Amino acid sequence: MATAYTPQATGTGMRARVQRIGGYLAAMVMPNIGAFIAWGLITALFIPTGWLPNEDLAELVDPMIKVLLPVLIGYTGGRMVHGQRGAVVGAVATIGVVVGADAPMFLGAMIMGPLAAWLMKLFDGLVEDRVRPGFEMLVDNFSAGILAAAMAVAGKWAIGPVVRTVTEAAGDAVGWLVDHDVLPVASVLIEPAKVLFLNNAINHGVLGPLGVQQAAEAGKSIMFMLESNPGPGLGVLLAYTFFGPRRLRPTTPAAMIIHFFGGIHEIYFPYILMKPRMILAAIAGGATGVAIFMAFGTGLVATPSPGSIFAYLAQTPRGVGNWVGVYTGMLASAAVSFLVGSALLGFGRLAEPRTETGEDGGEDGDRTQDRAETDDQHGDETAHPGGRDTGADGVRDDSSRPTVTLTERADPS
Repeated sequence: MATAYTPQATGTGMRARVQRIGGYLAAMVMPNIGAFIAWGLITALFIPTGWLPNEDLAELVDPMIKVLLPVLIGYTGGRMVHGQRGAVVGAVATIGVVVGADAPMFLGAMIMGPLAAWLMKLFDGLVEDRVRPGFEMLVDNFSAGILAAAMAVAGKWAIGPVVRTVTEAAGDAVGWLVDHDVLPVASVLIEPAKVLFLNNAINHGVLGPLGVQQAAEAGKSIMFMLESNPGPGLGVLLAYTFFGPRRLRPTTPAAMIIHFFGGIHEIYFPYILMKPRMILAAIAGGATGVAIFMAFGTGLVATPSPGSIFAYLAQTPRGVGNWVGVYTGMLASAAVSFLVGSALLGFGRLAEPRTETGEDGGEDGDRTQDRAETDDQHGDETAHPGGRDTGADGVRDDSSRPTVTLTERADPS
């Protein structure tokens, strides 16, 4: 499945396989990026710590992140596999993993949507041309309904618990790294877990309680900054702004505003899912920031929620050392993430997919297509003895051409 944002990768190597997987994941998320932005704006504005706190409007936040967005992803994944029928069964199947979940089940949606659609596609292939005339609609509707219901139950009883187990395991792994004082290495787990939308589970389920204990004793804690640091995400978005795919660059300024000022980190996750190698940039930036935080011995007094620059300003304790350490680490993490991300994008050379002719997409690809069209036109001209203005009888028609009179030069002799 190739889209304007996720062109089909070519080749058979491991790199191409990883690119295809990332392309499939991104193709499920990127068409719904508008819904993510809408949720980000509502969250940044109306939650209790937002710009315009409103208790009634804040009730939109949880249903959108826990139900609407996963269902949209499952719907899109199903549509990729089997059109509209796949989209319908994929959306219903996704409800099975969404109901009762404490964390957003984006990973479950990415599994259930395509899986249910694939099973629907198999069934349709088996009964094709075997249904008696007049019963097609009955078979189509009931087969989709029965399969969707069965997959929703399977999602509730089977897939949902597996995804929750993965979430808990990621949280336990981060907790182990924290207990053994290897905090920079924690970014190796935290950043990939964030991209899978497990950020809230890690931050509020593991790091938050540990930070509260440390803050009660020392008045500040570095735990509050391990996951909430907006620097790595800002660096990734900056790399996309300058060196990302041309079609994607116009979307990054709004994402940066929502991410850095609004504190909604989920807005940059699809950009990493589109090119999984970009997770290395986030890891490098996160580890850099944590190392600087540790070197300055700094921390925050409470969880910065949401993780925006303004929340950091509000939670930074007094003292020049604390302020220098917090914002030096944030800026350094953004810079490292930007540099690594830019290198991973080849400073623009690797952002566009390579065509089958080996040339990069974008403007070079357009020029290649233009040259091919020009060659076709020349081929059409040479296919007829008279060129482009040849009539049906093969005689060249010069009636539309201007008449040119040549003056004969006198013989010098």
